[in-house]
Order: sequence, then C-alpha cells, then structure tokens
Amino acid sequence: MSTTTPNPAAGTTMDTGEDIGAMATIRLGMRYSPELREGLGVTLLLAVLASCGQIVVPVAVQQTLDKGLGAAGGPRLDYVLWMGVVAALAIAVTSWASYAMTRRLFTTSERGLATLRTKAFRHVHDLPLLTQNTERRGALVSRVTTDVDQVSQFLVFGGLIFVVSIGQMLVATVLMLVYSWQLAAVVWIAFAPLFMSIRWFQKKLSVAYTVVRHQVGVLLGAISEPVVGAAVVRSNGVEDRTQARIDTAIQDWQNAYTNAQKFTVTSFSLGGISAGLANAGVIVIGVWLGFTGDMTPGKVLAFAFLVSLFVGPVQMGTQILTDAQNAISSWRRVLGILETPADLVDPGSEGEELPRGPIDVRFADVTFAYPGGPPVLRDVDLTIDAGTRIAIVGETGSGKSTFAKLLTRLMDPVDGAVLLDGVDVRRLDARSLRRSVVLVPQEGFLFDDTIAANVRYGKLDATEDEIRTSATELGLDDWLSGLPRGLHTAVGQRGESMSAGERQLVALLRAHLADPDLLVLDEATSAVDPALEMQIGRALERLMQSRTSVTIAHRLSTAESADEVIVVDKGRVVQRGPHAELVRQDGSVYAGLHASWIAQHSRA
Repeated sequence: MSTTTPNPAAGTTMDTGEDIGAMATIRLGMRYSPELREGLGVTLLLAVLASCGQIVVPVAVQQTLDKGLGAAGGPRLDYVLWMGVVAALAIAVTSWASYAMTRRLFTTSERGLATLRTKAFRHVHDLPLLTQNTERRGALVSRVTTDVDQVSQFLVFGGLIFVVSIGQMLVATVLMLVYSWQLAAVVWIAFAPLFMSIRWFQKKLSVAYTVVRHQVGVLLGAISEPVVGAAVVRSNGVEDRTQARIDTAIQDWQNAYTNAQKFTVTSFSLGGISAGLANAGVIVIGVWLGFTGDMTPGKVLAFAFLVSLFVGPVQMGTQILTDAQNAISSWRRVLGILETPADLVDPGSEGEELPRGPIDVRFADVTFAYPGGPPVLRDVDLTIDAGTRIAIVGETGSGKSTFAKLLTRLMDPVDGAVLLDGVDVRRLDARSLRRSVVLVPQEGFLFDDTIAANVRYGKLDATEDEIRTSATELGLDDWLSGLPRGLHTAVGQRGESMSAGERQLVALLRAHLADPDLLVLDEATSAVDPALEMQIGRALERLMQSRTSVTIAHRLSTAESADEVIVVDKGRVVQRGPHAELVRQDGSVYAGLHASWIAQHSRA
C-alpha cells in the first residue's frame, strides 16, 4: 500500500497575508471576525446622527444673528430663546447617539477581536512544526498578543474617530456649500495637495509599519530567549553577547519606527499648512463677500465655525492614517497565521475511532523529508504487532526520532501511510488518536502549576484519588509522599523547581493516567540522574504492560529488554530482530552500536 499526499508544510511561511491591500485585509479580517459586521448599519446611522450634531452650533449661531438679533423689526427674543431650546435638544440627541455608537463599536470590536485572538491561538497549534520553527517563539507570540492589541486599539478608538470625522467633514462641506460655494471652494483648494497625496502617504506608511510590526516580533523574540535560557547565558558567560543582540534588536526597531514617523510628521505638517491657508482664505474672502452684501454677518461667523469642523477632522486624519496603517500591518500578521495552511487536518466527527486495546502499527512505504532537504526516512515498510515492545536504535541523525513524530502524528509522511489498527492516522478523529496514543518525550515539559495540575493533562477530569492510585500502580508513592506538598507541590516555570528525573516521573504519571493503547517514548531515562534511574525504570516497566510500546532507544539496557529491535541507518530500516540475535551479526550496524555502548559503559 502506498499513498501520496501533499505536504502543506513545505515552503510555507506565516507571511501569507502580508502582501494584500488595506481593503482586502479588512474584508478578510471581518470574515474571520464576523462579529465586526453585526449591527454595522445601525452603528453607522448613529455615527451620521452624531456627526450632524456638530453643525447644530454654527446653524444656531447663524439663525440667532440673522433672524433673531438682526431681524428687520428689531431683536426677536422669542426666536432667540426658541433657537436655544432647539439647539439644546439637538445636542442632547446627538450626544446620546455618540454614546450609543461608541458603546456598540467598543462591544462589537472587542468581541470580534476576541474571536480573532482565539482562532489565531488555536491555529498556531495546527501549524506545521516546521513552520512554527521558522519563527522565533517571541515573534510568534507577538502576533497573537501585541498585534491583536494594536488592531483593537485602532478599531475601538481610531475607528470611532475616523467614522465621526468622515461624517463631520461631509456634513460641514454640505453646509458650507449652502452658505457660500466660493468659500467652500477656497477650503477644498487649500486642502487639495493633502488629499491628492494621501494615497502616496498610505502606501509609504503601509510598508513602513509592516517593517515596524516585524521588528516588534524580532525584539520580543530577542528578549524572551535569554530570559528562558538565563542559566545557559550565565553559565557560559555570554551576557555581553546576549545584551548586544538585544541592543541590536532595539536599535533596529527604533530605526524602523523613526522611519515610519517621518511620513507621519510630513503628512501632519502638510495638514497644518493646508489648515492655515484655508483659515486665511476664508477670512479674507469672507470679509470681502460680507462687504459686497453677498453674505450676512451670521453666515460669515457660522462659516468660521464650519471651517473649524472641517479642519479638525482633516488634521486628526493624518494621525488616524498612521494608526490605521500600523493596525492594518498588525492585522495582516495575524491573518498570516490564519491563512497558513495546517498540515495536520483533523477529520473531526467524520473521522474514524480506534477501538480500545493494544494497537498494531504499520509503516506502509513511508518516506519523509523536511522541506528542501533529502529524505530522512526512505521507503520504510514494517509492521509492529499489538502488545509488543519495540526499541528503535540508530546513530544520531539516522531518522529514528522521526518515527516517534510520525507515529503520534506530529507530522505526516510525504509518501506512504502510517496505519494504526489498519487505519491511516490521517483518517482518525484527533480526539481518538490522542486518547489512544501518548508520547513521553525525552525531557518532559511541565507547566507552571502543581504536580496534580500537570498530571491532569493526561486526563483532565481525574480526581486526586485517581492520581494517587496511578502513582501507586507505578510505584511512585514514596516519591510523592517525600515532596513538600505532595501532589500540590509547585513545579515552577517549565518545571525548573524539579530535577530532570522528577520531571520525567511526572511525565510518566501523566502518561499512565491517560491509559494509552500505544505508548511512544523518546528514551525517558536518557537525561535523568542515576538516583532516579532505577525508579523510572520500574515505573516504565509497569507503564508498558499490556500495551504496544515503541521506544527511541539511546541506551543499551532499553534495547536489551525490548521484544524486538529495529535498526535505522541513513533513513532506512537495515536490521530487525531480538537483541540477542542482532548482536551476534558481526559487522552489522547494530553490532557496531552495541560495541559503542559497551565501550561508553566501561569508561563510565
């Protein structure tokens, strides 16, 4: 049996969305966050109503001067009072509209971005391991945290100002045309150079802030690595070199941000010049029109208010343009994660489920290669019977660890298929696969919590009695009782409060609680101290009972105790059989490995 499937991991990056335009980014973002579209029509209607409220004062001033205080028969105080009441009511209504619009925009934005953050974080776990490894962890985290925060800040505040500003400019323009088309033309001519250059500034800012957001990720990565690896930095005395890398990242970010700000400052200055020209032109031509009798004093004063309503949003728009490009660049980076195809597609409820009990394994003409590299495994065809203990051995780089990744479906083969109980792992429901197959890595990763909380990753609803029963079955009672707080002992960040051996004991306890049918171990005793090696060995012996087990062996004792040994050399299975049989084959790969183990043991 041989099947060929495309390898989505090959050549993929998380920059998928970083070359699309602003509107395409917004449309794609709304597709991933449909909450952003909910009630959008009502929100825009409220924005229009709030914008219309901005012209209440200029109109009220004009009407009060021309028809109230400047009436032909003398001042009409009743008209002045009536205009005051109307203006007050209009301001109250538009203030409520502004409040309602702000609340709706804030609520929908945060709901939509919470969905975006959740989807992005979830998709990170579905990304090819190779794709994840191409980006530093701090940079990857920045896409789900600071980049989403940047989008949130703009949608809630910049987006609100943008919507109101556009409405305010349009309403002010209409009323200016009603009062004087000549003065309206003066205002628009003054701002024409700025309006015509907006597209150019938008392109420049888009490129500049894409670099800024990238450098933020680089900076976070440069800072997070030495924090996690503080012990390595100190023990090797490379503090100066580490600080130099961080300083370089900070300088690169500063340079990128400074370059982006140059365009912001230029556009803001151009807006200020345009505003000055508009105000000067309105004053000069407005006074001249007043003397000629083409405009009343009320209209001239109202027009002065309208110019302020027009100029304010335009000047604010330069800052909004900056925030928008920063946010859109961030949005592209988040969408870049979501648009990167996942190589491990879960068939979900349509997938098959594995029956409980020891699992048989088959590698059917399996070939695997990393993108751009030679095959790591070549045409592997083998069967592992249910309930057997298998040790996989080979030199470093021979491809043996790839077996573990393929068996647990951390990666899929380029060619061929991995079958569990006759079912291609790609057709298995992920929940069924994770319930039946458990990997115990060479260094058990622990989360910053208690032992009990870490063990429950094997079975989320496990009670403390179940955990203690599991510990008893593995012979770990004495170890647990000797800890300061037993199951409630805190392990520290990454389990650093415990020794390597203790971390492995927690990992074994977690695996036992999960009760897998296929146990895959990357030599769980290879990195532990001798004091705990025997205890771990006994726990492993009990853990492997009544289930299929595949161990990536780094030690002679593991291979000796296995039912069969599979020898891998340069990506191919070259030998297979019991230890006693293989060791007698003089000149074989296994005989050489065995001799090397014996020599190392003798020196130790």
